[in-house]
Parts: sequence; C-alpha cells; structure tokens
Amino acid sequence: MASTQSSSVPSRGGGGGDGEKRLEALALDKVAEAADAVASAACAGEVVRAVHAVASLLFPVDSATVAGTVEEPFRSQIIEAATLSNDERDSWRCAFYQGPAFPTMSKILLGNVAMKWLRKIHASARNEIYDSFFVKGPPVEVIQALIPALSEKEDSKEDHQTFFSNLERLLILCLLDNKGVFQIVAEFASSNKHGDGIVNPDKTIFISRVAQLLTSVPDKARLGASAALTSPSFFKDVISQLLAGAEAVTVEFAADKDANEHCALSSMFHFLGEVLSRVSRRGSIGILVAELIPRIRNHLHRCVPADYKAISPNMIEHVSQSQFWFNMVEAMRDQHSVERLTEELLRQLASNHISDGEAYWILWTLFNQSFKRLTVMRAMFIDKFLLWKTFPLCCLRWILHYAVFECPPNSATETLLQRSFFGILQNLASIWSKKEFIQSYSVEQQAYITAAIGLCLEKLTKKELETTKDVLNSILQGVSCRLESPIDLIRKMASAIALTFSKVVDPKNPLYLDENCCENVDWEFGILSPKEIKAPLQAVESRKKPKTCENKRNAGEKKEKAIKHDIPGVRAKIVEIKLDHDQRSDTATSEQFEEEFDRESMNTDASGDSSLEPYDLSDDDTDLQKKFSHLSDLAAALRKPDDSDGVDNALSSAEKFVRASPDELRHNSGDLVRALVHVRCSDVAMEGEEDSAEEKRQKALIALLVTCPFESLDVLTKLLYSSSVDVSQRILIIDAMTEAAQELAEAKIVKTEHHGNLITDTSPSWLVPSNRGPPGAGPWREVSEPGTLLSWSHRYEREVPSRSGQVKSGKSRKWGLGKAKDLQVGWSRNRFPLYAAAFMLPVMQGYDKRSHGVDLLNRDFVVLGKLIYMLGVCMKSMAMHPEASALAPALLDMIRSRDVSLHAEAYVRRSVLFAASCILVSLHPSYVASSLIEGNKDISTGLEWIRTWALQVAESDPDTECMSMAMTCLRLHSEMALQTSRALESADHSKAGRALPSKLDSIIIPFGNMM
Repeated sequence: MASTQSSSVPSRGGGGGDGEKRLEALALDKVAEAADAVASAACAGEVVRAVHAVASLLFPVDSATVAGTVEEPFRSQIIEAATLSNDERDSWRCAFYQGPAFPTMSKILLGNVAMKWLRKIHASARNEIYDSFFVKGPPVEVIQALIPALSEKEDSKEDHQTFFSNLERLLILCLLDNKGVFQIVAEFASSNKHGDGIVNPDKTIFISRVAQLLTSVPDKARLGASAALTSPSFFKDVISQLLAGAEAVTVEFAADKDANEHCALSSMFHFLGEVLSRVSRRGSIGILVAELIPRIRNHLHRCVPADYKAISPNMIEHVSQSQFWFNMVEAMRDQHSVERLTEELLRQLASNHISDGEAYWILWTLFNQSFKRLTVMRAMFIDKFLLWKTFPLCCLRWILHYAVFECPPNSATETLLQRSFFGILQNLASIWSKKEFIQSYSVEQQAYITAAIGLCLEKLTKKELETTKDVLNSILQGVSCRLESPIDLIRKMASAIALTFSKVVDPKNPLYLDENCCENVDWEFGILSPKEIKAPLQAVESRKKPKTCENKRNAGEKKEKAIKHDIPGVRAKIVEIKLDHDQRSDTATSEQFEEEFDRESMNTDASGDSSLEPYDLSDDDTDLQKKFSHLSDLAAALRKPDDSDGVDNALSSAEKFVRASPDELRHNSGDLVRALVHVRCSDVAMEGEEDSAEEKRQKALIALLVTCPFESLDVLTKLLYSSSVDVSQRILIIDAMTEAAQELAEAKIVKTEHHGNLITDTSPSWLVPSNRGPPGAGPWREVSEPGTLLSWSHRYEREVPSRSGQVKSGKSRKWGLGKAKDLQVGWSRNRFPLYAAAFMLPVMQGYDKRSHGVDLLNRDFVVLGKLIYMLGVCMKSMAMHPEASALAPALLDMIRSRDVSLHAEAYVRRSVLFAASCILVSLHPSYVASSLIEGNKDISTGLEWIRTWALQVAESDPDTECMSMAMTCLRLHSEMALQTSRALESADHSKAGRALPSKLDSIIIPFGNMM
C-alpha cells in the first residue's frame, strides 16, 4: 500500500494533468475497495477498518484511538496502516475531493454506513473517520453532497428518521459549528487570487448553484429538525459568517499589493450577492438587516478618530474595510432584493432611533457607489421611495438628504444641486396638485408626499422659489383642492403646506389657515411615526377616542361640519340600536353638578366680601327686544336682512316658540321653514357670533321637523334640490333632518307601579301582543333580556288578575298563580317609523340628476355623502320595525349604483359603508328569512351585494378608513346571516308541511357546513 501511494505522488507533481487524473483514479479505486468491504461486512469493526483505510490517506487520523474501539483482527490492521506525510495527504485530498471519489464515498457513508452501522460505531471513532470526510473537506464540495440528499426519501419510517437526523447533524457540524460559510467565502476568493476574474460562465453558474443550495437548507429540513436549521437561526448564522468572511477577505487582499484585487474578489462578491438576494427572496430580509446594522455602525465608528465629532467621506474611504461595504449592495444583481433590503434597513434604523447624521452616513456607505453608477438605483430612491412607498418621517428626511439634497443633515456647507433638486420638487408638486391624487391615494401616502414637499420647501429661499413658476402654481392648486375636502386630515395637509409656503414668501407674515396650526409644522400628521406605521388603526382610534367622549359631553357646543363617521370612534356605534336617554341625561347632569360644586367650593373664600361688590348695572336691552306672538311675525322678521337685531332676536326665539306647539304651527310651518333656510346668518350676526346664529337656526329647523314633520319635510325635500339654495344650505337641511330623525327615534320612558301576576311572551318589537284577555288584564310592556350581544327579538310582559281559589305560584311563560311583586312598567315610544318614508323617499329621487346649481355626483360630493349618511341614520332609527323592511330595498338600489358605491371620493364611500351597515342592523332576521322562503330577490340580492362589495373594498380600497369600515360591515353581515339561518331552521321545524326553497344561496351563511 505504501509503495502505491508514494509512487503516485511524484507522478502528480511531475506529470501535470496526467498525474492528477491518475491519482483521482487511484482514489476512486480505494473508495471501491471500501464500498465492497462495507457491503460484505458482518460486524462494525470491519466497517471501521474499511473506512479508516480511506480516511488515513486524506486526514491525520488518530489510529490508536480508532483501533481502541474495535476488536482483533481489525485493531491490528488499523494500527499497521501506513502513515503519509502532510504533502502526500494534501495531494490525495485534492484528488479525492476534486474527482469522482468523494461523491461516491459520500453516498456510501450517508447510505449503507449511516443506516446500518453508524449507531454501532463508537463516538470517538465516528469523529475521526466518519465526520472528518465532511468536516475537514472543502465546504463547497461537502454541501453539494449533503444538501441534495435532504430531498431523498427512504422506505421505512425508521430508516427515514436515521437518514435525515444524520444529515442534519453533519450540516450543523460543517456549516455552523465549523464555520463552513466563512471557509466558502475564503475559498472563492483564493481560487481567483491571481486569475482573470469571473469571466467564465460555467463558474458563474457554479457559484449561483452553491448559493442556491446553501439558502435552501431551511426549506428542505424536516419539520421536526433541529432549531439551528430553521430559517431565523440558520440564516442569522450564515449571514454573520458571510459578512465577517467577506470583510476579512477584503482587508486581506487590500494589504496584498501583488494580488489583482478586483479580479480576486469578483467571485467572492458574486457569491455574496447571490446569497443575500436569495435570503431576501425567502422572506428573511429582517434577519439580514438586523445583522447588517450593528456591523456597519461599528465600521463607521472605526472610521472616525476619537478627536473628531463629524464624519467626512475621506475618513470612510481611507479605511480598508470600506471597500467591502461600498461593493456589498452593488454585488446584489436582483433589484427587487435590493429594494427590500433598503426598505427594511430604513425601517429598522427608524425603530432603533438612529440619529439623522448616522443614518445618512450608513446610506452613503452602502449605496453611494451604486447610486452614482446605476440609474435604477437613483430611480429607487427618488421615484419609488418618494412616490410609491410610505416610510416614517425620519426615514423620509434621510432619503431627502441623501438622494435629493445630497448633503448630510446639519451640514455647515449645505448646498443644493439646483437642477436635480428643482426637478424632483416639481415632479412631487405636480402629482400632489392633481385632484385624482387626492381621490385615489391613501391618506398615509398623501401625508407622506405632503411631508416631502414641505421639507423641500423649507430648504428654499424666496429668490429660488420665484424661478420655479410651475412649482408655485402646483402648490397653489394643490392647497385649493385640499381645502375643499371634508376630511379633516386632508385639510390639515393643505394648511401645513400653505404655512410653509408663506414663510418662504414672507417670513414675517405666516399664513395660518387652521386655528390649530403651530409655527413649527408637525409633518408626521399623526400617522408617519414608526409606531403608527406598525399599527395605524389602533393608534388612530386611541388618539381619537378622548375627543369623541368630550364631544358627547359638550353636545350643546358647535356641531362638526364633517360627516360623523369620519371619526373612527363613531364607527363602533354602528351596531347601536337604541340610546339610553335617561342614563345619558343623568350622567350629564351629575357631571355638570360636580363641576358647579367644584367652582363654588373654589370661590368660597373669594365670595366672602360679595356684599361689597357693586351691582351689574349694564343694560342688555332685553326689555326693549320685540316679543313675537305669532309665527307669521317670526317668519317676517327673518326676511328683513337690514334689521340684524330683529333677525337675531327671531333666531333666538324660534326654537322655544316652535316647541310650544301653537295652534297656528301646522299652517305656518312651511313658511317658517323657508325663512330659516334662506336667512343669511353671516350677514346679520355680529363678528365672532356667526356659529351661534347658525346653531340657533339649525335647532329651530330640528324643532319644526320634530313637532310638525310632514309639513316641514314637504318644504325641505323640495328645497334640497332647488336651484335657489347653495351647498351650505343643502348641508343645513340634511344635518337638520339627521338630528330630527334621531330625536324622533329616542326612547321616552313613562314609569308607573302596578301589582298583579305576570304572563310573558316573545314577539317582534313592532307587533305588541293583542290586548284580548281576561277582564282586568294590564297592558303589555317590553322587558330587556341581559346577556345577549345583539337582541334580535323582544320580550313583553303584562299583568293578569288572579282567579279565585288560586294559591300556587306559576311557572315561566304560564299564567301566574301567586301574587307578583311591585313592578315598574316602561312604555317605549319610537315615533320615527311613522315619518320614515317622508324623510327618505323624496330625497332619494333626483340625487343623480344634474341641473343648474345641483351636481351631487361630482362637484357637490360632500352633500351626497351627508345625504347617504342621513339615510343610514334613518334606517338605524327604525331598526327591527316593519318600515325598515319596506324602505331598505329602495336604499339598497340607491347605494348599489356604480356612481355611488364606486365614487372617486373616499368621503362618499365611507357614507355608503355606513348606510350598508345600518341596513344590516335594521332588518329583522325573521323578515330576511321570510324573504328567502317567499323568493323575494330584492332583499337577498341586495344583502349579497353588500357582502361582495364590502369584500372588494376591504381588499383593494386605497382609503384605510374605508377598509376598516368594510371589515365592520362584513362582521355585521355574518351576524345577520347567522341569525337568519337560525330563523330558517325555526321555520322549517314549525312549518314542516311547507317546503322551503331548494337553493338558499343568496346570503352566504358563515360556518354553514358546521351547522
């Protein structure tokens, strides 16, 4: 054996290619001998001897340790095996791994040896002669043998377990414990050290193949494999070795002046880029960035001397490791992976609260080289990251400083590249100014681009702004469009840009379009901070809820002009059917009493000398004001715009006069309604009191609608689409109708005490049980059933007299035989269903017609949104009433119109979603069930449209608020469908003789297969 081995070594050194092939053939012969011995082995000692015969040619094996684990005669054969020199072993190892010997040997070791004998081989022998073939071999060759084997399948479950557990153990040893990825990086670099670079296509394919195998390990590992092979742990270790190895190799080659650095590192960087791209494609970009950030931060700290506080490009360029960071991103040829890397890098830097200066230099170090060379990289920062993506505000500042301003933050020598800067600003402003942008982009995206424009404007001077007329015109147009929006956040964006723009034009006279504007604009708008980006809905709701509660307490203050469901807190009230009027009133009264008590207690000491204070002798002319005795006088006073005091006096007296319900009200209500609608409060009210006058006018209209509904509605519904009124008057009419509907629907409780026995029944709220019964029976009263989420039915009880001779107590739902306790009877009165048709039907006719001064579907979309919201409130105000079932089809036809449901304005779509939700909670399940049984397609088709349309909105609507409301609508639809299915089952059992339709698929019932 010794002579054969020694004779082969010189031939390899002197014979060139022939010597290599001859030695590879000898190595293959040795593997064949080992394979035969393993196949015919009768004990583990024979397998150990055969494998040792090959391993001793390649590695410095401790033969004594291996021999100690087996018995004779194999022990003597192992000890007597010839020992080679280091040079001879290197020659054998090179021929073994570069030729066909290792792939063949690996199949033997992973197959027959691992399946039958490995458990019988001592651990020390296994480490010396079995694991060494994989641990001490070239990692590039080893992973080509191990990783494809993960896809193989074994016959029995036991063989499968043994085979894969051994494979996974070897992978962890080779790649993780033995730093195999670090060795692969060094191997690719050394193979090209004095070569001509990566110009061979076959080598490029080979490197990509190795990267693909390496990154596929977590996908191919078993479900119950070691945690080290799962994606988070495995990729974390691989990326750590990869970055450390590439940085070390770059430093090594930078110090070697004889090496061609570019050619030597080309293979290494290609492998680096392939691995990083594939890790990104497999969804582990967060792990990559988490490993990247600490390393590059440490590198930047090394670049700055201790006595310097600021960083300059020269400091970074003179450090040898910088060449690795300059080329790392450029090595990633997959642009999609580069975008994901950059996006995740920005977000993690923001979540780590990195300073603006440090973040800028991190971006400069990683992207500056490719940013200058590649157009696609500049487009990524300037186009995609400014126009298509949404980042936290701090990330936006970093992007602008790096890609637009091209200078670090707080730079003493800050200059602007005029051509590129103004071109980018013009592009942003032109997009921002278009009305289609407001309609089709999400609020978050609009806030992001608004902040980008604002931060750019802050860098301008008046002289520079005057040279860009296009920017000026676009900004003015964009501000004008946003001020017309009914969404408060959109108007705040316009106010912020207008304020910043005015500071550039005239710093001494800033323009404040909003009372809440501050001198320093908050460009986050409450939605661009890192915390809000992660959870917008919860953050927005938690921020708005206190304001909603405060508005409830201050119900008498100025009413908001925006639609009520614009506030997320109101959306949660869609399912509310009735309001506990008494409880709300008691709460408000108690809070008011506590506030007055606190004020009085605080002013106790100050009021000690109140007797010495002078009386208030100022004359408020109350006694000189005209007292109105007739409604006609009130209407006449409102028609005298030149008498502002008279108009103000009439507005102050109107509500009380109307609620007194004089006999002439029915005859003069129409005239008074016209006068109230046409009066111009802004012309007659004193400066600063316009809102108070508008509130008085609206309260007077509400009083007229409540006390004299039919006559008032006849006038208001005709004025709504009249060309003689403007948008503000139409909004006034709709707001008054909304408030009046809610007031008519409010529950009024009359409490009395009675004695007697009870009988209970369950009936719909609109169908009170018949008054027929024994003499002396009391009236029916509605009682609540606690413990239910949604009450789809109502219980009623009444008192009945006891019969003579009855002494036993009765059971539930049977005639009572004993004396009942004292009870309080509550009378529920909802007056709105009587007038619901008069409220809804006239205004649903003609909304889509365009005439002089009326264009609800386009120009006056705010009126359309408020109108649909009012109709939704009307439906909710008559929930569970038969009138709701009669009017729902008409409202469904209106909101199903493409011009309405697919309206370009999010404000209108929000209203439609609100109205749809109100329809779902207003229809009684028994009515929906009867419609299905009778084949009524109007309701079933409309309800199915609500489901499909809400799904579409929830998936693709650009407005976040619409998506959230659509999810609420779907939840309500599911609850309604579930209650309907129960009603259908009840009908099936109670009316067995009546066949139900064979196909009831008009309403999708959740979990229908489980019922």
